[in-house]
Amino acid sequence: MNIHQLSVQYSSEQDRLLVRINTTAGEELRLWLTRRLALALRPMLERVVAGQAVQPPAAAPRAPDSPAGKKMAEFQKEETLRQADFTTPYRERPASLPLGSEPLLVTEVQLTPLGTGQLQWSFQEQLPGVAQARGFQMALEPSLTHGFAHLLDHALQQSGWTEPVPASVTRPAAEPADRPRYLN
Repeated sequence: MNIHQLSVQYSSEQDRLLVRINTTAGEELRLWLTRRLALALRPMLERVVAGQAVQPPAAAPRAPDSPAGKKMAEFQKEETLRQADFTTPYRERPASLPLGSEPLLVTEVQLTPLGTGQLQWSFQEQLPGVAQARGFQMALEPSLTHGFAHLLDHALQQSGWTEPVPASVTRPAAEPADRPRYLN
């Protein structure tokens, strides 16, 4: 599968992230990412990308957590994002929808670094009461992986999911002092 464009947008109506993947063959794959899955995916994606940056294909292993490894990962990310095209509008009319018109509600994501430097992504939808799972796999070049991480970060900011929950929501309301009292 040759990826042409990626889009990650927050849908307030669904309270989910809609991921759309356009291929050069005119296909569009659509995915829903829930809050729980998106927030768990982000740090995992960051670790894998950092590991790829400090250990390019056929190189001696290096620690991604070392100061040099972190600087190398940050440099590669900045360089990739500087060269990426975030201005071209997403092509809205796909020729076909191989997964159907309803986006895949992702329940499981697996990321596997490949020896070629690519990152293998596996998306699965296993819903209760549905015998047949839906899913697909794709391999992304490091530049597309960095671009996807950038789009995911932007969508997470738009969603407000990374903001702390206001104290008024987490604390129970104080009981009014003049609450009626009853005697049985």
